[in-house]
Amino acid sequence: MAAFAWPVRIYWEDTDAGGIVFYANYLKFFERARTEWLRSLGLGQQHLREQNGGMFVVTDARVRYLRPARLDDELLVTAELQAHGGASLTIVQQALLKPEPMNTTPTLLSEGTIRIGWVDATTLRPARIPSTLLEILS
Repeated sequence: MAAFAWPVRIYWEDTDAGGIVFYANYLKFFERARTEWLRSLGLGQQHLREQNGGMFVVTDARVRYLRPARLDDELLVTAELQAHGGASLTIVQQALLKPEPMNTTPTLLSEGTIRIGWVDATTLRPARIPSTLLEILS
């Protein structure tokens, strides 16, 4: 299965004083791609909470920064399930500079591994991911 990809355009608000994307914004881009990946599978965040009584929360984030993105760049931000346990998912993500028309290879800007855990929406205590969700995600 190919990685899910979500387009992101870089705006002024995403950049720092040096004119490059502020490092913490990659976590926002990764969050959006994970959310849209889940939505593409019919697992919108609000729906998960209402139908299953739980939600995903980030429990660990590891990010490597390789090259900067700049104002007006177009990125593709990916999300791909790497592993799952009974109560957590590990998702690998990349921020890629969308290639120019003459080039077919995107440039890797940042990559990360994000672990999300399933918690009870009321108590915020860890819980097992419902088996029906795991079937959809696998």
